[in-house]
Amino acid sequence: MSTNFSYTIHPEIFQDYPEYRRGVVVFTDLDNSQPDAGLTALLRASEAALRERITGNPAEYPQIAAWRDAYRRFGAKPSEHRSAIEALSRRVLKPDTLPDINPLVDIGNLLSLRYVLPAGVHPIGAQSQEICLRKAAEADGFLADPGKAPESIAAGEIVLAAGQRVLTRRWTWRQAADTRTLADTSCVFFDIDGLPPTSRADVESAVADVVALVGRYCGGRCVGQAVLDAAQPAMQIALD
Repeated sequence: MSTNFSYTIHPEIFQDYPEYRRGVVVFTDLDNSQPDAGLTALLRASEAALRERITGNPAEYPQIAAWRDAYRRFGAKPSEHRSAIEALSRRVLKPDTLPDINPLVDIGNLLSLRYVLPAGVHPIGAQSQEICLRKAAEADGFLADPGKAPESIAAGEIVLAAGQRVLTRRWTWRQAADTRTLADTSCVFFDIDGLPPTSRADVESAVADVVALVGRYCGGRCVGQAVLDAAQPAMQIALD
């Protein structure tokens, strides 16, 4: 019997952000345990390219400014809660080099820098097979730290959730403590986010890069991919 995985973007997201799109790519049977010097070199190259691309205030760079504007619209303060791509870019522009964490996380980071967009990876488990990007509800909870009670979330914040379990707060800000991708993680989905001026072609190119890089450095199988938008807000695939 197949295990189904579903991913939906709630219509209310497109009501507020009609040109938003999210690439979703799903992999199984991965080996995330083997560091690779070639992947590290690609990460260093993406850092160098970003430093050449952004020479002024990163908050004013168009792809980053778009996320600051989006955060303000749902009530977040972008100077206090920076989008993933702004936080990552500021770190690289210090300049710092990013650590090698594991191949899947490194791939997400290098693609974020390569395309200047948020890109993240989440493990898929028994409690994360029905995913929805939506506005927060009263019963939602977010595990900020292991061993502590989940945090409550104000209504209206954009979250990625599996049921009432929030996987990512503030759209692309922070993943929950129990969503970390580890060396023994073998089944994941990637999120690749695009707000204008990031185009659909940019998101599609990043999706293609994810497929190629994961295949090269982690093996496994790509079992599904889509660019979700207002016209196609959902996908469903079989994991086995």
